[in-house]
Amino acid sequence: MQPIDPVSNHLSHSFSFLLSNPSKLFKSFGIHSYTQSLFHAAIQRLPSDGIIGDMKTLKFKLYQHKRNRHLKRSIHAAGVIYNHCIALHRRYYRIWGKHLNCAKLQAHIAKLRKRNPFWQSVGSQAVQDICQRIEKAYQLFFKHNLIGVRPPGFKKVKKYKSFTLKQAGYKFLGGNRVKIGNKIYQFWKSREIEGTVKTLTIKRTPLGELFMFVVVDEGSKPEVEVKTGKIAGFDFGLKTFLTCSDGTTIESPQFLKQSLNTIKKVSSHHSRKLKGSSNRERARKNLVRKYEDISHRRSDWFWKLAHQLTDKFDILCFETLNLKGMQRLWGRKISDLAFGEFIQILEWVAKKKNKLVVFIDQWYPSSKTCSHCGYALENIDLSVREWRCPSCQSVNGRDENAARNIQMVGASSIGLGDVRQAMPAIAV
Repeated sequence: MQPIDPVSNHLSHSFSFLLSNPSKLFKSFGIHSYTQSLFHAAIQRLPSDGIIGDMKTLKFKLYQHKRNRHLKRSIHAAGVIYNHCIALHRRYYRIWGKHLNCAKLQAHIAKLRKRNPFWQSVGSQAVQDICQRIEKAYQLFFKHNLIGVRPPGFKKVKKYKSFTLKQAGYKFLGGNRVKIGNKIYQFWKSREIEGTVKTLTIKRTPLGELFMFVVVDEGSKPEVEVKTGKIAGFDFGLKTFLTCSDGTTIESPQFLKQSLNTIKKVSSHHSRKLKGSSNRERARKNLVRKYEDISHRRSDWFWKLAHQLTDKFDILCFETLNLKGMQRLWGRKISDLAFGEFIQILEWVAKKKNKLVVFIDQWYPSSKTCSHCGYALENIDLSVREWRCPSCQSVNGRDENAARNIQMVGASSIGLGDVRQAMPAIAV
């Protein structure tokens, strides 16, 4: 029989009771009124009636057909328009010394489009979307240029990927047929398109395949809520993907590492082919297939893990990580673990299930703070995987101790009270 973690047990009971009668819980623990207001502000992020508005993106693959060349030609034209817009932005800044307004750019591009038949292969809504995306990229640059964000630049037209239509330029004809422009295309209808269609995006993959992304608004729909009354903290690591505060560990399959020898072999075959030859193009597509296989397997594992964690816990606490800095230190391993991609998937799944994902401060010393008494070491080397607390003499595993601290700080940040004051220190 496994020993019960007193901290996790206390949090689970507190959270379950809080959901049913929060006022009694506040009185019993003597929680300050300011902490109560913090909790009420946090709990409002969890819909209590199970009714949420939902925007969903559906992905469909288009049938291979010779008429698909018209869509590829439109993507090519969209790439040319994009580069022309970037050139106009830079020229305008050189001449006038200020940023080109999005509305002026859209009006100018609309005039040029009337005189250019090639540009007319792209719908007017798609051209407006290109201008809006460039404007958004520049606004992000103006806001975050001090932390290394670069302005949008030119792109190779042959590598340009997509165009987006909003209110017009497409029509669903029933079944698996869609009309884009003046042409009718068929797609693999793997699911029904329910709700109001907001945008339609045609995207070209490196293999030359075409996919259709449909963003739909499903409106307000009831969700089946399953409350477990449990809260957990998770520590991300290089040796262990996730360490949970209840003591369980989750190992990453490291899909890129598994397939590294195959990737090296296929990449070597590609580099030996003559540039511009059909053999090199065939080898390139074979290499792309290998990378896509790795990406699909990793994504599938992330989705399954996200559902597993959200089924088990109601509140999941994580540490805010500087993934770019970690990637500079450990490179390929951080890319293989893809923690950022997992967090994006987990947040989406948690929102669907009305669960809460909490992030604590990046600079909180979770690894060198004792989770039993709160004593903090001045420094701890990365090679130290276990240490004894000088204050309470408890032996702390580095990752599990960090996960417990993340759990307690995450609980405090949403108004569940300071758990370290509620629970006595435990000496080992």
